[in-house]
Amino acid sequence: MRPDALARFLSGLVSRRLMMSTMIWGPPGVGKSSIVAQTARAHSLELIDLRLSQLAPTDLRGLPVAEEGTARWYPPEFLPRSGRGILFLDELNLAPPTIQGIAQQLILDRRVGSYTVPEGWFIWAAGNRKEDRAAVFDMPAPLSNRFIHLFVEPNFDSFKAYALEQGMHEHLLAFLAFRPELLHRLDPQQPAWPSPRTWMMADALYKAGLDIAPAVGQGAAAEFEAFMALYDRLPDVEAILEGAGEPIAFPSEPSLRYAITVALATRATSLQQCYQAFVWMSQKAQPEWVQLFATDLFRLLRARNELGKLAALMQRNQQLQKLFTEYMELLNQQQ
Repeated sequence: MRPDALARFLSGLVSRRLMMSTMIWGPPGVGKSSIVAQTARAHSLELIDLRLSQLAPTDLRGLPVAEEGTARWYPPEFLPRSGRGILFLDELNLAPPTIQGIAQQLILDRRVGSYTVPEGWFIWAAGNRKEDRAAVFDMPAPLSNRFIHLFVEPNFDSFKAYALEQGMHEHLLAFLAFRPELLHRLDPQQPAWPSPRTWMMADALYKAGLDIAPAVGQGAAAEFEAFMALYDRLPDVEAILEGAGEPIAFPSEPSLRYAITVALATRATSLQQCYQAFVWMSQKAQPEWVQLFATDLFRLLRARNELGKLAALMQRNQQLQKLFTEYMELLNQQQ
């Protein structure tokens, strides 16, 4: 499933209080841990994130302490005692069998030793697949059979919606729109390779004026540099946003088409600029590009609670009003 579909599924589990143990599978860097954290925040749940591959058996089971001639296991302080939350066992199948065995008791019985997981806590886990070339251990069949299993794959549309919310630089967004296959490209021979996680790291580097290769690898960085060499040929975005775009043609070069579409959506800060950009795109670009632009713009305006105000502006133009309605329906279908 797409990352946004995973987020909706997890939210549904929380909303309906379905306390099923849940295993999330996916390649490294796809955003499994981030989606779990977002779900916890959205539902005001506490989150305890345990990286099982970094724990020793006593870290999870606790230490034995003699009491009146009997050994009692004292559980670790990081396990929940009360309230509501998500106990997230990350990197479950990277953990050695001894740790998985203790985690199995925690997942199957919601207890380990003298410790019991409080009723208000979900137990979710995540791990990589064998095909991701991670050093994973096989999950025991009894443990696997107690989970529901969710499989998440990289998806550019889902990532773009998240990246727009996070304010990713338009240059990186435009490049990934042009080369979406570089969103996630695992290269086990290199320490740095592109993934949704490393592109967000690249965004921070790029905004600081630093090379993005240490985050996404030399190959992706070289392609991005070549893409940016074309950016000087981008039409005058500011003129379009100010309503002076009539003499400006929509580019014929595919990379520039992606660039202008993203640039107009991200640089339009006022409702009037949004309106002018929509007018220009509807007059100059083919429908598929208008739809791409509208999807990004509407997501940004929805996050700012200004989509209704743009709809009111569209009332002045019957053709735009019709387009606005059509693209809103498409956007709602994607949610």
